[in-house]
Amino acid sequence: MNRLENYFQPKWHIGILLLRIFVGLRLLYGVIDNIISWEKMLEFASFLEVHHFPLPIVSAVSSVAVQFICGLFVLIGFKIRMTSILLVINFIVALLFVHIRSGDTVEGMTPALAILFISLAFVFTGAGRISVDKSHNTGL
Repeated sequence: MNRLENYFQPKWHIGILLLRIFVGLRLLYGVIDNIISWEKMLEFASFLEVHHFPLPIVSAVSSVAVQFICGLFVLIGFKIRMTSILLVINFIVALLFVHIRSGDTVEGMTPALAILFISLAFVFTGAGRISVDKSHNTGL
């Protein structure tokens, strides 16, 4: 290994933490308006109804709850593999049944794709050393 690799290799957990901070805060930011305003939640339910989701209000509340709780868990590094699997499912559904069906551009899908692929990475990496579940991580 060269000097740069020798420097960064033992610090891999900092990279995982930075990704967790980004994804966790982005998830919270994306749903906070639905949590603090029932009108926004109803707008989201109407959006889902337009896209033919069953039980739009239940679908809206479920999606917001998953993203909010998972956002918190990702941020603190708690049960990140299971949390990430839930996020993968949520964002595959969003991509397939909203973005792709409506002909969204790659640029329009990028936020959902970023969370999807980072969540897939968390399934394999875990939360890293700097996390609530640090005792459950085996490292890279």
